[in-house]
Amino acid sequence: MNKWTRREILYQLAVMLVLLFFFSYVQDYTFAIEPYKIAFFANYMVAVMVINYVLLPKLYYRNRMLLFVAAVVTVIVLVILVDEYGLEQLYFPDTRGTYFPGLVFTLSETLPIMVIFVAFKLAWDFIKKQKEVEELRSLAQENELQFLKSQINPHFLFNNLNNLYAYAIENSPKTPSIILELSSVLRYMLYECNSEQVNLIQEVKHLQDYMALNELRIEHRGEVSFTSEVDHEGFMIAPLILIVFVENAFKHSTSSQSDKIYIHVRMEVSAEGILNFVCINSYLPHTNTENLAHGIGLSNVKKQLGLVYPDSHRLEIHDQGNAFEVRLQLKLKQSDYA
Repeated sequence: MNKWTRREILYQLAVMLVLLFFFSYVQDYTFAIEPYKIAFFANYMVAVMVINYVLLPKLYYRNRMLLFVAAVVTVIVLVILVDEYGLEQLYFPDTRGTYFPGLVFTLSETLPIMVIFVAFKLAWDFIKKQKEVEELRSLAQENELQFLKSQINPHFLFNNLNNLYAYAIENSPKTPSIILELSSVLRYMLYECNSEQVNLIQEVKHLQDYMALNELRIEHRGEVSFTSEVDHEGFMIAPLILIVFVENAFKHSTSSQSDKIYIHVRMEVSAEGILNFVCINSYLPHTNTENLAHGIGLSNVKKQLGLVYPDSHRLEIHDQGNAFEVRLQLKLKQSDYA
């Protein structure tokens, strides 16, 4: 149970107690908690819990408004039926239970408590969402800065410029493409991934350029492969999420092995926008002293996934003894311009 769940339980209990005393007083202008008051109040609370924790998240927050209104009306009708033909007959069989006071009067007794409780729930959800947005912004900035510090620094540039210099000395035909790849990586990270979502095709291209640059560090010491089956355009993804896994793959493989390195990255997207990403890299456990499951950026990217894709991602990280495997599945958003 996380802190938000605990706080919400306490918050709802406090609201419930206040409304119970208010409801008790309205019934007969005393604060005495009678059994019949608890019974009527419980009927309203059951309905409110259905609205707050079933209808709001499943329908209202997913913009299924017609179904939401129909479901709320159904719940209210059931509350009235339980009130008039159940509880009234049980507690007041000779007085209030002998007649139906009318729909308007019944609603005037039923709706205020329910509306107030639902309003408190909406207010709580709004506050929670605002906190999540603030946390996401802070996390995104922290993640971006951490990534830039680990990659766009003198060490990163020094390695790539050295490689570039060596190829230039040899008049290698690869030199122009290396310059373009380095320029593309730097441009993308500095200027093109500042929004919350970027086009998936852009992210794939950036991943390809990044892997091509890092492959220079391996050359004949191993094998690097990248397979992409992204045939469906128009999908968006949070930037710099996938590259964290690739970054760690190169880091752990090259730091623990001098040869027989392999790094395999595969990704595919279905027509429904389901992204399957797999990153596998070799390593020698007796030379790799770091905890692979807690590499640079992994803790941050897990938090980011939880915020950006709370109910639409699955992340599996496995240490196989001599290989490290990451499997990520995301439900991508459709671009507004697709």
